[in-house]
Amino acid sequence: MYAEPVCDPSLPMPAPTPWPVIALQPAAHEAAVRRPASRCSTCSLRAVCMPADLSSAELQQLDTLVLTTRIVRRGETLFRTHDPFQSLYAVRTGSFKTVVMHRDGHEQITGFQIPGEPLGLDGVCAGTHNCDAIALEDSSVCIIPFGQLESLCRESRRMQHHLYQLMSGEIVRESSLMMLLGTMTAEQRLAAFLLDLSARFRMRGYSGAQFNLKMSREEIGCFLGMKLETVSRMFSRFHREGLVEPDGKQIRIVDAQGLARV
Repeated sequence: MYAEPVCDPSLPMPAPTPWPVIALQPAAHEAAVRRPASRCSTCSLRAVCMPADLSSAELQQLDTLVLTTRIVRRGETLFRTHDPFQSLYAVRTGSFKTVVMHRDGHEQITGFQIPGEPLGLDGVCAGTHNCDAIALEDSSVCIIPFGQLESLCRESRRMQHHLYQLMSGEIVRESSLMMLLGTMTAEQRLAAFLLDLSARFRMRGYSGAQFNLKMSREEIGCFLGMKLETVSRMFSRFHREGLVEPDGKQIRIVDAQGLARV
């Protein structure tokens, strides 16, 4: 026969088995999107991203417009081709590359973006993005909802003019890229690329003479329409001629005038 267990009240009761503690992790998009550490009005890159002569009221409107930033880890995509266009982005830290995929599966890098530069203007035309934006390193961007930006531009002629300047800058950049790929020699392409990066870093308060190339030699070649071997050979030539001093990914421009004469 089955005997029911007898509980002896004189014996101590066993300690209850604790429930396992499960740490709840935030969803991926919640972990990536967060409030910015500082507002536009106090950001060190404000003079690069926004007009320098904004009034205090306009700055306050910007502070209420740009409420979130997004962390994008190295190799991750900020947006992809055919994604719906909803926001512009300003690179806050890190760097990105924009990539267009040809029908045959061949990739073409169309640009590299560093802190203070915009991303996403390609989506204004058709309402969808026409390229992939991929982080070259752990990066962060400020998210600027385009509909709200349009409303602000209707109220602020300075912001409206600044948006026109951003769009015009994209036109100029693409025209320059066409000239670079269509008319320049391999040496001239690499020299122009290094001088352009130098000027952009200097504009942001960084050193224009010494900086790190976050992109690989292969990615530089993809952007400039050159093979990896050609890029490496050109760097070696510039080094021999005393124009640059490469040290891994770090580049020091020794003779900027000599690079411009290439």
